[in-house]
Amino acid sequence: MAVTTRLTWLQEKRLQHHFGGKQFSLLYKASVHEFYSKNLLEKCCNQGPTIIVIYSENYVTGAYLLDSLQEERDVPVILFALQETEISEYKIGSHRLETLFYDMYRNAFGFRVYIKEPPAGFWMDLENKRVTMSSKVNEELGLPEPCTTTFQECEVFRCEGRKIYGKFLLKRTLLFAMSTYKPYKDMVHQIRILLLGPTGAGKSSFINSVKSIFRGHVTNQVLVGCDATGISKKYRTYPIKDGNDGQCLPFILCDSLGLSEKEGLCEEDIVSILKGHVPDRYQFNSMEPITSRHHNYIHSPSLQDRIHCVAFVFDANSVEQLSGEMVAKIKRIRREMIKYGVVHLALLTHVDSMDLITVGDFPDIYSCVPVKLKLETVQRKLGFALSDILVVSNYVSEWELNPVKDILILSALRQMLWAADDFLEDLPLE
Repeated sequence: MAVTTRLTWLQEKRLQHHFGGKQFSLLYKASVHEFYSKNLLEKCCNQGPTIIVIYSENYVTGAYLLDSLQEERDVPVILFALQETEISEYKIGSHRLETLFYDMYRNAFGFRVYIKEPPAGFWMDLENKRVTMSSKVNEELGLPEPCTTTFQECEVFRCEGRKIYGKFLLKRTLLFAMSTYKPYKDMVHQIRILLLGPTGAGKSSFINSVKSIFRGHVTNQVLVGCDATGISKKYRTYPIKDGNDGQCLPFILCDSLGLSEKEGLCEEDIVSILKGHVPDRYQFNSMEPITSRHHNYIHSPSLQDRIHCVAFVFDANSVEQLSGEMVAKIKRIRREMIKYGVVHLALLTHVDSMDLITVGDFPDIYSCVPVKLKLETVQRKLGFALSDILVVSNYVSEWELNPVKDILILSALRQMLWAADDFLEDLPLE
């Protein structure tokens, strides 16, 4: 049976962030490997930087060792206390293991002796499940008296940087899959994906991010900004070109005026876009939808002109604040899409600016507790199935591509193409 940590997800994230974004790998758990220093050392020596976590009744304390645990060698030590969500720390300098573990302490002649005060201001008596800290250490960490307390559990983790060596290969695999993708039964030569969502949600930034990945460098061809009414005033269709040979890839991303409660993209225009009546560069008028009298109106759209998949784009940090009017509008639009058989997904942007989420979390982003809660909010508020909600982090201020971020974007794009295939497959036979 796998050995699991007693740390909650939130506690682990707080500690990881506090000590430099490290990833924790559990090496030792006292209740499993027994409460003996000898057992701890057998599991944890020569493992690089480690963190010892001690679970008392009311708080979590421990020591962060900046170098490998080794006998008869000084190791830099930072003591810490985690109380609720606050972490305090106290650097006690470099010490040998025998000054940190009570049952290992020896005098200058190598004999075990018993003393009252821990030489380093801290020591742990694993066998008797006690931890002792000096008054000075207790004060620095903001812990209450007494200086000696009992604990229920002790764990030791290896601390290591995030591993991304396999991410370059996965990114190349996804890029190859996108470049060799063919729409279902070649019914169209390019899939059209429409991006809809509130103003400022990140629709245009997502298009720029996709273009950047395939070009091999960050680009901002599509204008983005923070204007309250949005930057995109026209209906634009953006082919994506392969940076290697300049050939157009088999999908087109379509940008539009943002949704708002009173103005913005009107629902009649959305239906016209879905049906393929709206030409590229059409200037939207929120008070007057397009009609067949418009000089560029597409009267007899082909299947290629139609929208094959829709992605509703939302800012992950503000989706809870969507007004009742906006929620009702989105639900009406979704009903129209269901009526016309158009498959649609939800795309949450700015996931990297959510509390406690960093780029290092992206490989397992859907397992992160804040992201899970956000997906449940979207499901509850807007009715999307959990499997139809995707998360990405767009390129907004960066100048260099990040393979971990690219994988999230390409994975979301792949889901959209698969959804478009579902739409094509479900079309009635003519």
